[in-house]
Amino acid sequence: MTVSLVIRTYNEERHIGRLLDGIERQELPKGITVEVIVVDSGSTDSTVSIAKHMGANVISIAKEKFSFGRSLNIGCEEAKGDILLFASAHVYPIFTDWIEKMVRHFLYNENVGLVYGRQTGNDLTHFSEQQVFNKWFPEESNNNQSTPFCNNANCAVRKSLWLQQPYDEALTGLEDLDWAHKIMAKGYSIVYDADAAIVHVHEESPQKIKNRYRREAIALKHIIPKVHVGFWDFIRLFVSNTFSDLYHSIQKSCFWKELKNIIVFRYMQFYGTYLGHQQKGAITKELKNRFYYPNVLTKQQDSFDPSVKKVSKKIEYS
Repeated sequence: MTVSLVIRTYNEERHIGRLLDGIERQELPKGITVEVIVVDSGSTDSTVSIAKHMGANVISIAKEKFSFGRSLNIGCEEAKGDILLFASAHVYPIFTDWIEKMVRHFLYNENVGLVYGRQTGNDLTHFSEQQVFNKWFPEESNNNQSTPFCNNANCAVRKSLWLQQPYDEALTGLEDLDWAHKIMAKGYSIVYDADAAIVHVHEESPQKIKNRYRREAIALKHIIPKVHVGFWDFIRLFVSNTFSDLYHSIQKSCFWKELKNIIVFRYMQFYGTYLGHQQKGAITKELKNRFYYPNVLTKQQDSFDPSVKKVSKKIEYS
């Protein structure tokens, strides 16, 4: 079996080398091979040369032709594999069996259409961003998820299903959730594997945080038309999530260090969400809870610690 790993890039010279290094260090079961396809949308740094030097098949597209769905579709068209594995250019695997864990579900259950894995931050991650990771990517796996929530920063799908249902190239984001929503309607299942873990490096300015959540909100109301986050939703979600983060920062003895960052991140997150939502209606309770509502006020473990793993071999990056 061939696994085609598709990576979208734009000026990722700081991160792409570590990801490709982590891919090279994967210990694959007998009979599984991996090809790496990089779809670059006009990088002006060393991203393309690094990717080529490390053996990736690089496809270049004009920056003005980029959309999240289009770049994925271009990579999928080039792919020779039965399984399409997607990774953001600014992630890297924690363990040497990451790919094995992502693809094993497809081998044993023909009804599985999509698998996505755990994401966590590193020492550069905003405190509130790590709270989002904790909410979206919990420690417990789920072999038959009831909602289409997923994330293409660490995700795999069957190519046969992609051939039937390419990604929507018009969406401003959440092309992954849209695709999952459609295949669930066809009877396929979605698996969340908490053991298939990667580190996701986000170093976003407040403006970029606002823009990210704005474009995702625009996409979400397109995917599920009856969506509305009004002004008082913005206030309520901003206050409740800020309070939750501050509570957990006290637990972790970093209240004063993180106070300003928490307020800025949550304000930009929900102000961007508010700007992106213009239609009236209702979003499903489960998805609204997953996307917007704060973590329960309970004592949390420290951020995902790879050292506690007893089976998987941790990758030691230089």
